[in-house]
Amino acid sequence: MISLVKKFNSLFFTFIVFIFFIAIFWLYQKHNVGNDSTISEWLINYQGGFTRRGLIGEICFKIASFFDLNLRFVIFLFQSFLFFIYSFLIYLFIKDVPKNILTVIAIFSPIFLLYPIAEIEVLARKEIFLYVGFIIFLNLSCIKKSNDISLIYIFFIFPILCLIWEPFVFFFTFPIFILLIKNNEEPLKKILLKIFLSLTSSLWVIMLIFLNRLTIDEHLIMVNSLMNNFGESCYMSCALLGTKSSISAQFTPVIKHFSYEVFFRYSIIILIGFSSLFILFFNTKIKNKSIFLVSKFYKFVVSKNLFLIFSILLFPSIILLFFMSDWGRVVNMAYTFSILTYLYLIKNNLVIVEKKVLIFDNFYINKKKIFFILFIIFAFGWNQKTAMTGDVSTNSLYKIIYNTSKKIFGFNSVRLFQNSPIIKFHKKYVE
Repeated sequence: MISLVKKFNSLFFTFIVFIFFIAIFWLYQKHNVGNDSTISEWLINYQGGFTRRGLIGEICFKIASFFDLNLRFVIFLFQSFLFFIYSFLIYLFIKDVPKNILTVIAIFSPIFLLYPIAEIEVLARKEIFLYVGFIIFLNLSCIKKSNDISLIYIFFIFPILCLIWEPFVFFFTFPIFILLIKNNEEPLKKILLKIFLSLTSSLWVIMLIFLNRLTIDEHLIMVNSLMNNFGESCYMSCALLGTKSSISAQFTPVIKHFSYEVFFRYSIIILIGFSSLFILFFNTKIKNKSIFLVSKFYKFVVSKNLFLIFSILLFPSIILLFFMSDWGRVVNMAYTFSILTYLYLIKNNLVIVEKKVLIFDNFYINKKKIFFILFIIFAFGWNQKTAMTGDVSTNSLYKIIYNTSKKIFGFNSVRLFQNSPIIKFHKKYVE
């Protein structure tokens, strides 16, 4: 195996540790900022009655009230612990997986792990609960474990995730696909019935959320409870809960800001950000052709590659773009669920990767310096902004290090950048 893949675990561990400490630093820095998007989302609670996305806010509200703590500090502790769990799980899940350079490139895509600290306004937003829940689901769905464990997990845990952030339903296609793969020896009707029954609790929660929208008076009660108990204003995400209760209101921001320029920009972002993963999809086939029973359609899909399958899995996330103006977050979520699902297939030996992808390994072996420059530009040279109207950001890694070191030390971070783990890795293993 080539040197970069051999050293992947140490490089990836350094990368995860770097992201974790940067994340905790900025979570602490911004937890007292009065207009922070992340905090506003966590302020939503059940004081005015049941509402969407209020579960975690209610738990934080109760803990802060019971122990007489600052609500924002309680939220910061929750966010820090959650990000630690996510970092720990993502490292354990991904380490030892890469068998080729292209997989390494896909893991380091800037629309994946680097994105939340490149755009700190999305750091520890509620989709991180979905990532943690999905990684646990993938671990429970290991091919060696009982088929029923993952079904039970879905029945009890997915409804909780929907209570935290109900757009999770747009990514149900990924666990459904995993269940179909894992239970391929069972009759199709039987496994479909099992999947449906396991999802009934989540569907019931989604219906409950849809039928129980906060009234203006109930929202006012929640606003007053935050102010009276903690001196907190209900702003941004919390405030929007009172003005975007109807279905039609969800479309307004997207329609207002949509343009051909936005469409073109995000088409390029997706094309480049997903590029390595798309190539892997085109050059990966499922081993077991009896999955879902043998049909002409499925036989066509399997005989070709994974691209069509993942296109189907990703389709609901395209629908999500009509509801959310934070297109950067949608792209990040779509990529996260996609790559984790792909790596699950690799880890459980369910797919065959064609030798065509080794052309990238050969390029690394023969053109190390050129490869490293291109890799740095791709992985750390850019990232998408959060809002659909935002332009593409450049020099992501440099800005992260510069802004953090300036905040901590109050000086230029050029020396810090020169001594970064990435540069040390380059000097040790490439030069």
